[in-house]
Amino acid sequence: MASPAPTKSRPLSTAEGFVCGGIAACIAVTISNPAEVAKTRLQLQGELAKEGTKKVYNNALDVFSKTWKNEGIRGLQRGLPPAYAYQILLNGSRLGFYEPFRRTFNNWIGRPVDEQIPFTSVLAGATSGAVGASLGNPLFLIKARMQAYSPALPVGAQHYYKSSFHALSTIFKAEGLRGLVRGIDAAILRTSMGSSVQLPSYNFTKNQLVKHDILPANSTWTFLVSSSVSGACVCLAMQPADTALTRMYNQPTIVGPDGKVRGTLYKNPIDCLWKTFKAEGVKGWYKGSTAHFLRIAPHTIVTLTANDIIINLYKAARDRDLKDDS
Repeated sequence: MASPAPTKSRPLSTAEGFVCGGIAACIAVTISNPAEVAKTRLQLQGELAKEGTKKVYNNALDVFSKTWKNEGIRGLQRGLPPAYAYQILLNGSRLGFYEPFRRTFNNWIGRPVDEQIPFTSVLAGATSGAVGASLGNPLFLIKARMQAYSPALPVGAQHYYKSSFHALSTIFKAEGLRGLVRGIDAAILRTSMGSSVQLPSYNFTKNQLVKHDILPANSTWTFLVSSSVSGACVCLAMQPADTALTRMYNQPTIVGPDGKVRGTLYKNPIDCLWKTFKAEGVKGWYKGSTAHFLRIAPHTIVTLTANDIIINLYKAARDRDLKDDS
């Protein structure tokens, strides 16, 4: 007598994908946050200044060394609490909403929902990233300002906050809701550019490795190789927008004639990119790119690898519980 065919595991719901993605991202950000601090400070160093200005930091490793020496582990992990909350919102959205969006877009154009189509994959990545960036903007704002702050070797405008709650309340009291959504256009641009290539490049690489029998489907090495390729793609696509976002978040503000608080340096991300280009050239867009890669590579590798592992463990436990109940 033939044994019954194994039941196919049902796909994760959006809520399940959100939670799994958020947990994976929190694991990753603990490892990548020091590089994010270095990237932020390098991006602000010599802001709108011509080449030849004296540097506080020479490179990413110099930021690590001087920050450790002057501020200790607390300095290297500045902005970590809001980074956790931001990553839950951003990557929970990016990883949790990606598949529902992709399937919906496939359905709209009359294609099978399971088919991997480059256009709908990129569109789903960009859309899910934009949702996450919008939800997490206030947290990214205070994270960037907290990471830029240094009592020993300051670069750029300095904002001192005692905690995440103090930061949010200080900004809200001074600028209202407008202050908490400052830079949201740059955040959407940055995250959409990164998200548009992150999951599509990861899934494409993983599918090619499995399709050509280079690595097995559920191997940790498959996850690592795929996420490494994805990290390089994200860094390349996102760096200019990332620099613009950091500078827009951290710029000084003034109260205009209309009573509204506005930035003193940039009107929007395009204005920031243009002014940076005029003052610093293309190199200005790519300030901190080494530190950015040191952040994005392990962050992407750990996030996507951990996400796959967590999903597989969760689905195995969930499906086992369902079998036990039946």
